[in-house]
Amino acid sequence: MKPKKIPMRMCLGCGEMKQKKELIRAVKSPEGDISLDFTGKKSGRGAYICRSTECFEKARKGRRFEKSFSCRIDEAVYEVMLDELGKEQENS
Repeated sequence: MKPKKIPMRMCLGCGEMKQKKELIRAVKSPEGDISLDFTGKKSGRGAYICRSTECFEKARKGRRFEKSFSCRIDEAVYEVMLDELGKEQENS
């Protein structure tokens, strides 16, 4: 029997390839809303980051979220995403 393939994704912050389940998905919904998706099941365009604020800040500073989603992202959206990431880190 062939071993099961593990899905890999690249982190927008550090650029490392990691297992999909180790990363957090940022998603742009069909309506244009951008948020973090901890379940990985929301519909829309996805991009992945590590579960660290350092990788989030690198991706934010390099405008990598904006490049992935092909749109301008407001600072307030980044603040909400950073807050969600902080709460998720506290819970784990």
